[in-house]
Amino acid sequence: MDTIPLVHASLGERELAAVAEVFASGWPAGQGPKGKQLETLLAQRYGAGDAVAVSNAGAALHLAMLSLGVKPGDEVIVADYTFPAPAHAVRYVGATPVCADVRADTGTVDPKAVEALVGPRTVGMIVVDTLGIPADYAELQAIADRHGLFIVEDAACAVGATYQGREAGSLAEVAVLSFHGRKGATSGEGGALITADPAIGKDARMRASFGIGSIFDMSQVVGLPVAEFTEVGYNFKLSDIAAAILQVQLGRIPELLERRNAVAARYAEHFADEELLAVPFVPEDRTHAWQSYIVTLDAGVDRAGVATDLRAQGIGCGHGAWATHVQPVFRTDQTCPVSLDLFQRNLAIPMHAELTMDQVDQVAAVLRTAVRAHSKSGRRAA
Repeated sequence: MDTIPLVHASLGERELAAVAEVFASGWPAGQGPKGKQLETLLAQRYGAGDAVAVSNAGAALHLAMLSLGVKPGDEVIVADYTFPAPAHAVRYVGATPVCADVRADTGTVDPKAVEALVGPRTVGMIVVDTLGIPADYAELQAIADRHGLFIVEDAACAVGATYQGREAGSLAEVAVLSFHGRKGATSGEGGALITADPAIGKDARMRASFGIGSIFDMSQVVGLPVAEFTEVGYNFKLSDIAAAILQVQLGRIPELLERRNAVAARYAEHFADEELLAVPFVPEDRTHAWQSYIVTLDAGVDRAGVATDLRAQGIGCGHGAWATHVQPVFRTDQTCPVSLDLFQRNLAIPMHAELTMDQVDQVAAVLRTAVRAHSKSGRRAA
């Protein structure tokens, strides 16, 4: 049986050629020539004061909290419906993540929920572009300005998406990107911190290399400079191998996003009349990066049963994102009912730039049959 994977990286000969160049250069490690070139490209693309290439988006979030001065006793509001990296990052620095509920239609954080959670210990918020769609930045920035808070944009899923004509990754004073294997641009693993403030970039870059900065740069200095460790840093460097791959991938974003858009449009056609599931909603003022394609099942559909049927026929699927506030490590007395509902009813189906239309048609046909077979209420689509 041919399988249709949930995710698939679009890597080919151009990326291999870029890796071969790094092998020939003799510097495959981090913060070398390719890393510097990548950071320049990222800063230009996002109109930023600086860009710091790092090992993954989680590391970028951690560095953002450190560079913004978040400390024990502080509270940071985080979007609840997401991979819980934002809550982890807040905990890394000893602060408290406060989970905000989300919009039912987009899954992005609800500005009204954020406003209600601002308190005397609140210092900022981490806003997530959920599964590829940007949040409501105009309203959120107004809240931040009223209360003197920072915003970190978690654009990990949203490379190529836009909000009011601006690209995800440029919608807040600090943003983070992910280059994980399922993203719109990938090196397998990787991430970046994008910032309008060069001072934040300088701080993050230093902390990303044990607090001493680029060993490659030191190796180019005549003599024998000996770095001093003046503060605790981390090993969050992105290898030059990954950086070389990403330089190719950044140039391919329009091509790969066009393919994902075509897949999303085909799914929407298939499910336009389906009563037992809802397709993603995209407000008119933004575009979706389609890192994932998430359908929301009717409350009467057994999601586990549907997933079992899909996987039995070689079709990859997943549950979507997480409701952070019910995860054991983050559980509190907070309630985020919309996020919890999405966590229980969302289903991710194959979405990547390598899908053929025949595969999309196959996924849609199997899914329609499965949701009907596992509808507890007995409802049937027209």
